[in-house]
Amino acid sequence: MLRPLRRPWTCHKCLQLQFRAFESAASSAPRTPFEYVPANNSAPQKKSDDETLRRVFDSQPFWRDFSQRTATAPKRAGLVQNQYLTSPDGFRAFASVSLQKCQAVVAKVLQASTLEEYRAMARNLDRLSDLLCRVIDLSDFIRTIHPDPQLQEAATQAYALMFEYMNVLNTTTGLHDQLNTAMANPEVTSHWTEGEMIVAQILIKDFSNSAIHMPPAERQRFVNLSNDVSQIGSDFMNGAEPARSQVVFSANNLQGMDPLVVRQIKRWNNKAPVPTMGIIPRLALRSVRDEAVRKEVYLATRTSSTRQIHRLERLLMKRAELAQLSGYSSFANMALSDKMAKTPEAVSNFLTSLVSSNQGPVREELLQLQQMKGSSSLQPWDHAYYVHKRVMEYSQSRRSRQLSAIPEFFSLGTVIQGLSRLFDRLYGVRLVPQETSLGETWHPDVRRLDVVDESEQHIAVVYCDLFTRPSKHPNPAHFTLRCSREISAEEIAECASMNQSAHPNDGMATAMDPHTKTLRQLPTIALVCDFQEPRADGTDRPTLLSEHSVRTLFHEMGHAVHSILGQTPLQSISGTRCATDFAELPSVLMESFATAPEVLALYARHWKTDEPLSHEMMCSMALDRTAHGSIYGAVENEAQILMALVDQAYHSIPANALANGIDTTDIYHRVFSRHSSLPDPDDVRPRTSWQGFFGHLYGYGATYYSYIFDRAIANKLWQDVFQSGNAAVDRAAGERYKNEVLRWGGGRNGWQCVAGVLGNDNPSNADGRLVEGGDEAMREVGRWGLGRDGVSG
Repeated sequence: MLRPLRRPWTCHKCLQLQFRAFESAASSAPRTPFEYVPANNSAPQKKSDDETLRRVFDSQPFWRDFSQRTATAPKRAGLVQNQYLTSPDGFRAFASVSLQKCQAVVAKVLQASTLEEYRAMARNLDRLSDLLCRVIDLSDFIRTIHPDPQLQEAATQAYALMFEYMNVLNTTTGLHDQLNTAMANPEVTSHWTEGEMIVAQILIKDFSNSAIHMPPAERQRFVNLSNDVSQIGSDFMNGAEPARSQVVFSANNLQGMDPLVVRQIKRWNNKAPVPTMGIIPRLALRSVRDEAVRKEVYLATRTSSTRQIHRLERLLMKRAELAQLSGYSSFANMALSDKMAKTPEAVSNFLTSLVSSNQGPVREELLQLQQMKGSSSLQPWDHAYYVHKRVMEYSQSRRSRQLSAIPEFFSLGTVIQGLSRLFDRLYGVRLVPQETSLGETWHPDVRRLDVVDESEQHIAVVYCDLFTRPSKHPNPAHFTLRCSREISAEEIAECASMNQSAHPNDGMATAMDPHTKTLRQLPTIALVCDFQEPRADGTDRPTLLSEHSVRTLFHEMGHAVHSILGQTPLQSISGTRCATDFAELPSVLMESFATAPEVLALYARHWKTDEPLSHEMMCSMALDRTAHGSIYGAVENEAQILMALVDQAYHSIPANALANGIDTTDIYHRVFSRHSSLPDPDDVRPRTSWQGFFGHLYGYGATYYSYIFDRAIANKLWQDVFQSGNAAVDRAAGERYKNEVLRWGGGRNGWQCVAGVLGNDNPSNADGRLVEGGDEAMREVGRWGLGRDGVSG
């Protein structure tokens, strides 16, 4: 029904106690419905809304005035307007009511016997998934973001209860059997929409992943193996450690390194122990002149402890055994079966093709570094050192005062304003600041933006939590708190019969679709970043962003616009709920828009004078990016390709070939010796074992290729759809991309989306080679390459 990222441990007895508390809390559910009022966005206000959008992020005095207009409201709204979440006890009521609705849907599915009841099954199961996600997604977000410990605990309890119930459903054989019965009947499936068929297939896959189709003994073994994988994987991800904690040198041998750092680590006998984890060894590799020192630091920082390597090898063996039990020849075959790639062979085709397309730029970069070093051959421990030298030389000779002034044109408010203007140009939607009700947000700094279309229809809500604060997680992220979905008339009637004040979307954003005349729950999104707040010292200086931060914000808003425009009738395939090797495409593509001259012209203005960013400064920015890309971009790309190749090599080994164990170090060096442009030293014993530091092998097992795969596609779409003919702000290009990619969410095969947006006349899609995917399509994407910016994120 759902594939959550993590599972908290909670004993069954505690869950029973929690459930009793939830049942009692349900009787005190809120009696007053809160109407979700979108911003008043009549056409004459468009210019005013645009200016307000900038000021709510850039001016603290303006924001205080804007946000306090409703502070004296007589009644308290729930978090994100959820009518239950006005207090910690509300989480218990929310989960209890949702659980009751889930049980009613389950009973309906289990009792289905007529043709009409089976035809309704895909939508009923999608609704069941939605009811689970309503609690799990929102509770998981609130428990990590809210500053109130009581609310955190209540949200955690709601999360744990619904997660446990979800696991029960995923092993309920009756649901699996009923869905199989429906799918086996042509009189049922012929009445399903394409989206309903996709949802049914997703749910069957989820059931399969829970071993529901296996006999009891095998199912128990599956559960045990899954638990082993989870525990060992967690230990591996958190247990990265080098074989040696430090390497000791004479302080005199660290010449070139920052003297303050050397003084910090130096001991009384002039010895300077360099730790093998953290920032100091990276500084040493960038700056120490003595090659022998760099070599020793490099080797030590890339050699894992024996204990960590043992964890990895146990993880791989357990995964292969799990795949074999599930009927797959390898874990990669199992993990890729519902992805665009489909098979490990196809991923290998993509990656080896990408190696070839990246080889020319890599040779250019390494040749320049080799010329800097001189006669002796360039080694892996030389790369960071000579790259740093080149960057410093470039900085001294080419960087100008203009570049240092760039952030003055990127106040947070102007960037958000630019995003709204870009979306208006491309897709006919814009962002409008909206006052929040008392209790609606989890922190006073959170801004709410309503998304409206050209007919002034309210289509989504975005909560922006963009400023730093103590204990807040610093990583930028996009969260879908509520997916888009059609709400049936039956649900509305059912809700009214349960409680007169109940809302069919729990009080959260809804709108009537003007075309289908159906009620929709609107996507509700949270964007989280960690920018400094605007100054409140009387200078009115706003938050100023570096170019990197601008690209980060565009990236996260790329996920958001996928959620906003991917409004499907079924929540299981709405927005970003698509194949994981397709999910990053909209966000990666958005990074290219951030600094395109046509887009910069929409928004980049000096925070104080309102002077636009000059053409000369845009050229300086572009020259700077090109220079840095030519220094290290291709080698950075190659490093990511190599890691993806290692990931595939590990997870493609058949289970029966692992009977005598696995030597991950040998495999790692075989991949690097074959594909790395820098030499892989084979005269060092013991050989390095960097794979022990590759924590993503657990979370992204067999799918680490996904990000660079989407980068290659995004690079192609940018060049052929948006950059061609300066179409970065062209409505026709935006509509083409929206209609072929964004609006489908996960309701269309990713290959069809890519082929559709490129068009039949594109040489890369000759003879329709992309539509069906497969080995040749994967090779073709590899030929497109990754550009020269280096992998971000």
